[in-house]
Amino acid sequence: MEEKRANRKHFPVLPAVICAALCIVSLAYAGGIMYYQSHFLPGTVIDGFDASGMTIEELKERVQDYSLCVAEQKADGTVLEEEIQGKEIGLTYASKEPLEAMLKAQDPWTWFLPKSQEQKTKGLLTWDEEKLTEKIGRLKGFQEGFSSAPTDAYISDYLPEEGFTIFPESQGNELDRQKTETAVRKAVEALAGRLDLLEAGCYHMPQVTSEDEKLQLLLIQLRAYENFRVTYPFGEHTEVLDGKTVSGWLGADEGEITLDESQVEAFVVSLRKRYDTIFRPRKFMTSYGEEITIEGGDYGWWMNYTQEIKELTEMIRRCESGERTPVYYQTADQYGKPDYGNTYVEINLTAQHLFLYKDGNLLLESDFVSGSSARGDDTPPGVYSITYKQRNATLVNEDYRTPVSYWMPFNRNIGLHDAGWRRSYGGQIYKTNGSHGCINLPPESAKEIYENISKGTPVICYELPGTETGVQK
Repeated sequence: MEEKRANRKHFPVLPAVICAALCIVSLAYAGGIMYYQSHFLPGTVIDGFDASGMTIEELKERVQDYSLCVAEQKADGTVLEEEIQGKEIGLTYASKEPLEAMLKAQDPWTWFLPKSQEQKTKGLLTWDEEKLTEKIGRLKGFQEGFSSAPTDAYISDYLPEEGFTIFPESQGNELDRQKTETAVRKAVEALAGRLDLLEAGCYHMPQVTSEDEKLQLLLIQLRAYENFRVTYPFGEHTEVLDGKTVSGWLGADEGEITLDESQVEAFVVSLRKRYDTIFRPRKFMTSYGEEITIEGGDYGWWMNYTQEIKELTEMIRRCESGERTPVYYQTADQYGKPDYGNTYVEINLTAQHLFLYKDGNLLLESDFVSGSSARGDDTPPGVYSITYKQRNATLVNEDYRTPVSYWMPFNRNIGLHDAGWRRSYGGQIYKTNGSHGCINLPPESAKEIYENISKGTPVICYELPGTETGVQK
């Protein structure tokens, strides 16, 4: 029995185990080589995606899992995030060839070795353009009521307590459609994970900021009007147009100072209404001691308000302070009442008697003959002024040609002149044998009046019942 046991052979267990392990490893290694002929090696990253162990088809499907986070600005300054997913826009690779080239270029014999390989395709990704455009259009930033447009910095209207100030620009959150589409396409093409539309410059921006040099200069120019001042002396009264008033007429538009010219016009019209006296009734104290109201005539202050508006407007635009005398069509002797002063010719048409006052002193009284009542040539009452004076003139009309030595018109073709052909003056002569409207004077009276008046001297004509005799009351 012992001899038989001694003759038994022992099987080599360890070599068998080792051999089996080697076979398994060889098979696994060979399997890996075969596997990575069609799969990407471990550690392979393509376009940011971990392609380890993936086939090309699996990678194309993996790309559709891509998602782009789009950060948008809300009106209150907070951020809203939306997603654009690859599968929503048909994101895929346009061709397999570059991916196949990557597979071919890898070394499957070293598949078991740890490695890291990042690769990027160029221009290979594609998507459905119509779907992407539609998806972009659905972003909140393009929905009605969501966004507000940016506003430029601007100069405020003038406020008495604050003057002119700059209101700063506002950013708003209005997207530029073209810039947004371009930024999203670039992000998708790069397979970026997040796109901040503000950082990408996709929003409409203010064109003018509070730091704009031209805006700052304009503010300085406007503030200079705070010291603007124009004074108008009207005798004892003075009208002042100051900077506060004018500043309220100013504004700024497109980098230029604007002026509300209607306000300038209103101001000048107010001056005209207060200080023009032409065509207005006047109180007059006659030489007979009776105060009357005289209407008619063209004497008085008469402002050329159209020209005054123009010149004052130019003065304001230049920010030029100073004193102004308005532009007049016609002036009177003085401001205030009476505007005719104390040098004038007083003509009582009822009494056919006149008075010449110079500096308040009575220089002359004289009878005269005025326009014929019988022919309807009555001399009209009113306050006028001497238009001019002329020596040795010839008065011409359809039915007469009369030479005179002293001609002093005051109401168109009606004037004072000598009438040496007459033998008497005053009384009731004018009713039946009057002039064509002129004041016929004795030559010596006409001469003295001529020598003591000048262009612009007031001529005050009136009727005063009860003085027909020509005798003072």
